[in-house]
Amino acid sequence: MANDFFGIKVGSKKYLGVDIGTSIIKIAELSQHGKRKKLDNYGEIGASSLYEKPFRTFEKSTLTVSNSDVVKSITAILSEAKIETKDAYFSIPDFSTFFTAFRLPSMSKEELSQAVQYEVRQHIPLPLAEVTLDWQIIGEKTINRKLSDFNILLVAVPNEVINQYQEIAKTAGLNMIALEAEIFCSARAVANKEKEVVMLIDLGARSTTISIVDSGLVKISHSFDTAGNDFTNLISRGLNLELSEAERAKREQGIKQSQDAAAREAILPMIDLIVGEIKKILSNFYSQDGKKPSKIILAGGTALLPGLTGYFSEAAGMVVEIANPFADLYCPPILNDVLSEMGPAYTVAVGAAMRGLE
Repeated sequence: MANDFFGIKVGSKKYLGVDIGTSIIKIAELSQHGKRKKLDNYGEIGASSLYEKPFRTFEKSTLTVSNSDVVKSITAILSEAKIETKDAYFSIPDFSTFFTAFRLPSMSKEELSQAVQYEVRQHIPLPLAEVTLDWQIIGEKTINRKLSDFNILLVAVPNEVINQYQEIAKTAGLNMIALEAEIFCSARAVANKEKEVVMLIDLGARSTTISIVDSGLVKISHSFDTAGNDFTNLISRGLNLELSEAERAKREQGIKQSQDAAAREAILPMIDLIVGEIKKILSNFYSQDGKKPSKIILAGGTALLPGLTGYFSEAAGMVVEIANPFADLYCPPILNDVLSEMGPAYTVAVGAAMRGLE
């Protein structure tokens, strides 16, 4: 089942992936020539460079996008990068979606859709008329044309969010082909070709999402409100620094063990909260599937926090890699070093654009 919420694929072989983050908007333009996928262009803009507020603010207990600011920013990126492609896939932040998994008994495929619709009512905290649903079977096994007991991964997106993205795309002059939850974009970009089980951790500015991906298929996904902005705020309060200085200390010092480990001491308790979530998800997955991930892939703008890969590796007992969504794309060699640094932050945008090349 497709992991999009509406729309159909069109014939063009050049697509945009649009990632509207809390503080930064990123766009990646990809094309395909034969079997070769190519990075044609990319661009980003931070809210702080244009406005005194982020792109997303708290309203009605949820993060609401400022349409006018986002449209102006998307238009500025397209103009500055000289991007003319209009067909676009937009990602939806994991904290704007509802993820849940549940088990259904053996039944025929004809009965499956109706059973999912019935079960959904017990898991989604909103009226079904107010959300758009997408789901997929995880661990499907067919026996005598019937499915054995299996798990369903369900994603629900409020229609209000979908309508808002449609309006943003239309006003910005883009043809939005589909919306897709960030986790599916990230998995496509950096875990789609993995033949084993991997843990994908997306450390953004606003939230962290920990997922288990088995042979390219998302099995578990859990988001929580602990991420890069929280680290900056802790350093700011703990070291009595302005936010800009705290952000610089975070990026330069991170949690490295050094003589000046003030930043590490300020944020390590929160890092340990994330480690606790990692261990909990690993334990739950092993108890359900009897499998352990072979490695952790770190994505998101906070993935390059100094000392983080080593800390996670020791805590989880496995190899930790930094996400590189550009690895299988043709790019000018002169950009290799730049793209390596950008990779974790562009995982979602690249994965969204890749959807059009499937």
